Amino acid sequence: MTDTLFLTFIFLFAGVIAVPIASRFKLGSVLGYLLAGVAISPLLSLLSVDVISLQHIAEFGVVMMLFLVGLELEPRMLWQMRMRLLGLGGLQVLLCALLVMGIAMALGQTWSVALAIGLVLSLSSTAIVLQTLNEKGLMQSDGGKGAFSVLLFQDIAVIPMLALLPLLAISAAQPEVVPHADAAHTAGMSLVDGLNGWQTALVTLGAIAAVILAGERLTGPLFRFIATAQLRELFTASALMIVVSIALLMSLVGLSPALGTFIAGVVLATSEYRHELESDIGPFKGLLLGLFFMTVGAGINFELLSQNFAVILGLSLGLIVLKVLVLLLVGRFFDLRGANLWLVALSLAQAGEFGFVLLSFTVGINVIPTETADQLLLVVALSMLLTPLLFIIYERFIAPRYELSNERDADTIDEKCKVLIAGHGRVGGIVNRMLRGAGFSTTVIDYSASNLEMLRAYNIKVYYGDATRPDLLHAAGIDEASIMVIAIDNKEAITELARYVVATHPHVHVVARAVDRHHVYDLWAVGCRDIIRETFDSSLRTARSALHALGLTPEEAMKVSHTFETIDRQYMREMADLYKPDVPSHQNQAYVKKVLELNEEWGRQLQAKHNEPEQGSE
Repeated sequence: MTDTLFLTFIFLFAGVIAVPIASRFKLGSVLGYLLAGVAISPLLSLLSVDVISLQHIAEFGVVMMLFLVGLELEPRMLWQMRMRLLGLGGLQVLLCALLVMGIAMALGQTWSVALAIGLVLSLSSTAIVLQTLNEKGLMQSDGGKGAFSVLLFQDIAVIPMLALLPLLAISAAQPEVVPHADAAHTAGMSLVDGLNGWQTALVTLGAIAAVILAGERLTGPLFRFIATAQLRELFTASALMIVVSIALLMSLVGLSPALGTFIAGVVLATSEYRHELESDIGPFKGLLLGLFFMTVGAGINFELLSQNFAVILGLSLGLIVLKVLVLLLVGRFFDLRGANLWLVALSLAQAGEFGFVLLSFTVGINVIPTETADQLLLVVALSMLLTPLLFIIYERFIAPRYELSNERDADTIDEKCKVLIAGHGRVGGIVNRMLRGAGFSTTVIDYSASNLEMLRAYNIKVYYGDATRPDLLHAAGIDEASIMVIAIDNKEAITELARYVVATHPHVHVVARAVDRHHVYDLWAVGCRDIIRETFDSSLRTARSALHALGLTPEEAMKVSHTFETIDRQYMREMADLYKPDVPSHQNQAYVKKVLELNEEWGRQLQAKHNEPEQGSE
């Protein structure tokens, strides 16, 4: 137990120290994690830690990441990407594999070993590239979408690679191996063992159909059932259960868990629970990816690297240059130009995390010799380590030259609108109906599962989730929003949400619902300047009706109401300065004195205003 806690502390401490330093120098979090892994590598060696086993666990972060990526893509959008997915991705893998194979044969490798090396090195790092693109806000650019298309095709291509590699085995005897697409597969457990080709295909298609059907039919009732408990941790547990169960199912049928969770994410992209899923899984994905990057840095064999430094560095740089040239060539055929073309080429120039898995697989089936695989592992790790530097080159030299800001496409995610509404009850619902009726698109977040059922019957787009959570606000599009209407019921939650948005997103205009007068003062104190008392307008109307019943004409009652509202708003700012939230209002002597003075002033001015029309009319 102590050893586990100490190891956990080492990784957490290294990440907490290294990543802020790297971010401060604008190097990105990925490079920070990689350098943290390099720094703790001697200590891990001293403790005899199995870094490879840790890496297999951490690779589940890639599975989670592809699930979250799928949540950002509707099936319609994925269909629109089909040409780049198959064309750009397919040509990149094919050309890179053939060119690397040719170079390997020129260096003395047999054709089977050379082909295996070409397949391994044709892949890129999904984890590093998508994480960096998201951090730098480049995912929605044309180059970001192109890079994602290539990465998605590469993840799919791992499956036929695993089927092809055993055919290249040096040994005539077929060894018994359990192929796996990544570390999330469960060795020794497979539903397709012993099945022939068409049976395996049926099982595979059945598993994919089960994922799609469950995503469309079962997740809604499941989340509504869980929401009745009103426990946030149960929703988090359910989100993790969904990802783990899909990964397990894909492993059992011999498919990539990352591919299966991506499909599930696409299916759930139109679900009202999408933002809640994204915010619940996001922290786990980030931690596991951070651990994965640190294990990559810590897994570098520095002894072997020092003995063959020139060769390893030359092979790594050669691979990067080769893939950049291939991607520049292929990208032009798919209308990528300028900075977008360079973004695709530089971001995908490294080898990928699947390279570690495939190299281990090829050694196990006697395709690639162990000594060659050890050197290739260093090439994969070093190329990944150099990737953040390629992004720095892109940002500092390439992007300014082509003025990327003018080339980036508008955000195509419909749900991330300019208007966010927190709460869709008796206040937020009316606000949403009026704004949408006026032609404005809105993203509404509500935490009532029963309310969602009713709203869906009226074709109102509402997402389940707690709007006070910063991660959920980010997932819902707070960075792109212009206005946020806070209409939730809880007084304290309204104040804290207003405080957070005003402090961290000053570009967003906050319109906050105030429960009462004292709540107005609280909201004013946290920086909110557009505050609406929820019962104020209805109270004015009630008073006008009472005045009319007492004998005033409708015009006279309206004038009294307007005067009262003007005076009340005029002195509200002065009262806010005297109000002390930690002292009951009736015990705040200065506040009580001012209220009594203002009551007298209101009476005098209201009476004067009431008498003016009759005097002026004579």
